[in-house]
Amino acid sequence: MANVKVKAERRTRIKLGVRKKVEGTSERPRLSVFKSNKVIYAQIIDDSKGHTLASSSSIDLDKKGGVNLTISKTVGAKLAERALASGVDKIVFDRNGYLYHGNIKALADGAREGGLKF
Repeated sequence: MANVKVKAERRTRIKLGVRKKVEGTSERPRLSVFKSNKVIYAQIIDDSKGHTLASSSSIDLDKKGGVNLTISKTVGAKLAERALASGVDKIVFDRNGYLYHGNIKALADGAREGGLKF
């Protein structure tokens, strides 16, 4: 049980370090990612105004079960489509303390293939 607490504290520490450096503006909003074992969420946020400009999740896809690389990539592509429709094409990526591999990397690749630049 102690290992779970250590992991959560580690991710929080990394998250705060990343958020010190990464801030979304009107010109380059922030793409923030959250994942659990069953769902992955992504949203594009303008931190200067405090508004969410576009969002997508694996719940939107109506897929049952856990998250895999294909679902993550599709969520990224869907988010890019919605972001481009709202006039956003350049973003900064906030991995939210997660390591940049697996589902996080797949989501980022899907967003890049969808037309977002970061």
